[in-house]
Amino acid sequence: MKSVAGIFTSRDAAERAVQRLASLGISRDHLTLLTPGADGRRLAAMPIDEGEAPGTGAAIGAVTGMATGAGVGLPIGAAVSLAVPGIGPIIAFGLLGAALFGAGGAAIGNALENALTQGVPRDDIFVIEDALRGGQSVVVALVEDEATAMRVRDALREAGALDFETARDRWWSALPEAERGRFEPVEEHTYRCGFEAAQWCDNRENVRPLHGPLIDEPAFQRGFERGQDYRARALRKSA
Repeated sequence: MKSVAGIFTSRDAAERAVQRLASLGISRDHLTLLTPGADGRRLAAMPIDEGEAPGTGAAIGAVTGMATGAGVGLPIGAAVSLAVPGIGPIIAFGLLGAALFGAGGAAIGNALENALTQGVPRDDIFVIEDALRGGQSVVVALVEDEATAMRVRDALREAGALDFETARDRWWSALPEAERGRFEPVEEHTYRCGFEAAQWCDNRENVRPLHGPLIDEPAFQRGFERGQDYRARALRKSA
């Protein structure tokens, strides 16, 4: 499976996009909506498996009664409230939302979690985090093939979504030089890969399956170290 996602400036627009994707036949178990905010009811803390999302660490709270998306007009499953360090409270409509930030076990069931997370790249997590931190909403759909992925991308674009690649470029361009550090122009791609990897993983060796021997390049190593410093400062600032 593969994931197709879009970032929306408003929750209303994101909800309309979810409705549209459901009408295209995307299973509700393969749709999720992540949006800033918190449920007014008391949350019960749940432990998480830190290994599920390296470097992400999230405190998960299950909404009392597990309110269904259908109850608020969304054709997706349970709503789960998550308190994510560096972001704050968010609500995840749909089962995939909890899996993205490391919740599992009783929250969604191990078998379902494994099935859903296979198509969600770990390096997309920081893009989602940055969007939520900025008050935006994110819609994610898991699809079986490229033909369906194309239909979903078209639907999200028509609904006004920003795609992840554009979001990545804007995030990088918006970073002040003091935060990004220094690198030669010819090093930028490798350095940036290292910097971005540090936003979702604490151990450089763990990103080898994604980047291969690139992680051994000096520019990648410098970018990774600088990225770790940037993420640590961001987390302290938002604590």
